[in-house]
Amino acid sequence: MALLRDFREFAVKGNVIDLAVAVIIGAAFGRIVDSLVKDIIMPIVGKVVGGLDFSNYYIMLGAPPAGYGGPMTYDALTKAGVPLVGWGNFLTIVLNFVILAFVIFWMVRQVNRTKERLAPTAPAAPPPTPEDVVLLREIRDLLRNGR
Repeated sequence: MALLRDFREFAVKGNVIDLAVAVIIGAAFGRIVDSLVKDIIMPIVGKVVGGLDFSNYYIMLGAPPAGYGGPMTYDALTKAGVPLVGWGNFLTIVLNFVILAFVIFWMVRQVNRTKERLAPTAPAAPPPTPEDVVLLREIRDLLRNGR
């Protein structure tokens, strides 16, 4: 019973719930960025480098199976069991990561700037008085009082 109680306390803590929400939103946001890279950016990059589908750039490490008559695309050859180095697909995923990291960096930066603008500015606390100054003041006060 203690194990279940401890688990329940852990699961309902705000940090765990916040993390779960962040993971769900992050997954959805990742899909948006993946679509941005796959459907908008990579076709432009592919056109610039001479191909329309950048993910189909690969190096074939083995021959297709005997009698293979399918298309010579990355997906079809992979399904056929041909060993490939899919450098175009890898480059697409790396670009996806860089864009996602940049967008998250930009969002966090904007949130921090907003927090700074909205945060009340409290005056800085004065530094503590050095101990020797405190002792000298006590001596001064004692001498004034005639002790």
